[in-house]
Amino acid sequence: MNVELEQLRLLPSIDELLQSTTGQQLIRDYSRALTLRAVRASLTHARAAIRQGALCPSYDELLAGTARMLELENRPNLRPVINATGVIINTNLGRSPLSQSALAAIQAAAGGYSNLEYDLQAGERGSRHTHVAALLCELTGAEAALVTNNNAAAVLLALSALSNGREVIISRGQLVEIGGGFRIPDVMRQSGCQLIEVGATNRSRLSDYEAALSERTAMLLTVHPSNFRLIGFVETVSTNALADLAHRHGLLVMDDLGSGCLLNSERYGLGHEPMPQESIAAGADVVCFSGDKLLGGPQAGIIAGKADVIKAIAKHPLMRAVRIDKMTLAALEATLRHYQREEAETHIPIWQMISATPASLATRAAKWASQLQKQGIRAHTQRGESTVGGGSLPGETLPTTLLALDAEHVSLPLDELAQRLRTRKIPIITRIQRDMLLLDPRTVLKEQDKEVVMALVEEAGTTH
Repeated sequence: MNVELEQLRLLPSIDELLQSTTGQQLIRDYSRALTLRAVRASLTHARAAIRQGALCPSYDELLAGTARMLELENRPNLRPVINATGVIINTNLGRSPLSQSALAAIQAAAGGYSNLEYDLQAGERGSRHTHVAALLCELTGAEAALVTNNNAAAVLLALSALSNGREVIISRGQLVEIGGGFRIPDVMRQSGCQLIEVGATNRSRLSDYEAALSERTAMLLTVHPSNFRLIGFVETVSTNALADLAHRHGLLVMDDLGSGCLLNSERYGLGHEPMPQESIAAGADVVCFSGDKLLGGPQAGIIAGKADVIKAIAKHPLMRAVRIDKMTLAALEATLRHYQREEAETHIPIWQMISATPASLATRAAKWASQLQKQGIRAHTQRGESTVGGGSLPGETLPTTLLALDAEHVSLPLDELAQRLRTRKIPIITRIQRDMLLLDPRTVLKEQDKEVVMALVEEAGTTH
């Protein structure tokens, strides 16, 4: 008899596999339809292998292959990863991790009904913005505040409400492009205002703004270039000076800060990141900033400023289209509470990472290396730099200690090792530099240390 045909005849039927103890468990775990599809695919793969000269897989091997296929296919598309890149606010990896309090707040608000738009005291309809408005005013010094789904929406909404059909003056050096190719000029045009550029890319003076004023001017706009830095022959106009000029002519000043930093970044050895409370104190009528990034909360766009200005923005029809949802609102309130209690540095993950001492990072990296060496994997530590990322504090770095695996000391190419780490059930994202695989403990949550070491042992210690 033909060997190939003999091996094909040894394959069990679909029904045999489905009726087995393992098959029945898979049906309970994944449904009959999904299990049936996986069994068929497993048998198809086995037939193809037999035709290439392989022997018929065992009964258990077929079922194990089916189980693996189901597990892989049913992993969530959006799932947690371990960020070992050293980029703290990593946009591709979801920006800022939330605090435990923020996570608990989300679960509490989403698990049942809530007073999202219900005034418990009055027993009637309320506003979702009241849950965080007072907190934002307390932390920034603003008279009033609103929250949208992200900062680009906040800027678009504010411009649409305050300057539609009128002129907005901005320095050429602040016509920035943010992530995804979106540009400030495009956002401004979409709002219906007319962009008036003044100054040069590197230098803008108060006289430039003053010369551009007309009867159609509605606002002077400043945009913080949070994802790049100009150095050298540079001159900009302070918010104080712009506010003085604008208010003398009955105009508004709006400051788009991008990253919402409520703590003094210089305390942590970084350059100064403009803070909302500084802009408010300087006389800005409207300040827009992010709820994630350096604030360390969920993605949101915060608008803070003068009460009458915020009221006008709140009445605009676009407000409903960009409003914040209950889960984001719950997480944002919990995050803002950390600042109110002066515990941001100890409770908000990105500030825990930023404030981590060089000694604590060196200790963690050395412990990883020691545990790997005990498993026969040659790893060492070396000095390195972490970055803030996320369009915040460009060019600024923090000293760290990296775990390094040299290409010559692992049993497979580094790009393959990096891929294996990325495709684990709990993916680990690393970086490769100068023939070394590098992992930065600064951006790895402490509770993830065990998983990092186990993954390196399982992937770097074998050739599969």
